[in-house]
Amino acid sequence: MKIGIINGPNLNLLGKREKDIYGDQSFDTYLTKLKADFPSVTFQYFQSNVEGELVNCLQDWNGKVDGIILNAAAYTHTSVAIHDAIKAISTQVIEVHISQPLAREEFRHQSIIAAACKGSIAGFGLLSYELALEAFLKGLSKP
Repeated sequence: MKIGIINGPNLNLLGKREKDIYGDQSFDTYLTKLKADFPSVTFQYFQSNVEGELVNCLQDWNGKVDGIILNAAAYTHTSVAIHDAIKAISTQVIEVHISQPLAREEFRHQSIIAAACKGSIAGFGLLSYELALEAFLKGLSKP
């Protein structure tokens, strides 16, 4: 199975930024562990702070990966473009968040992209990515 992971703005700062919310581990370190824990999965990874680059990645990976795990970060709450890109592709997308947006500031309570995604997982730290991966591996993401 081939899984794409797309991370949005500021997630390149994991391990340095707001450790009380996001933890003290970098995503690169976590991804190394994820690859070791799931050797049968081929991972593609992309991170950008630029909305259009996230849209391009979604479109580019369509049909080239079996599923996409997307943490759109702040764009979750603002990006119609990412919502539309998810709806325009056939590859299923699972939305993930490290923190629980509903337990944070009110402006984080609405996800514009959630309605376009197969499902959403939030609030379990980096484990949120593994839970999304398990959904793909167990076929739970299929219609």
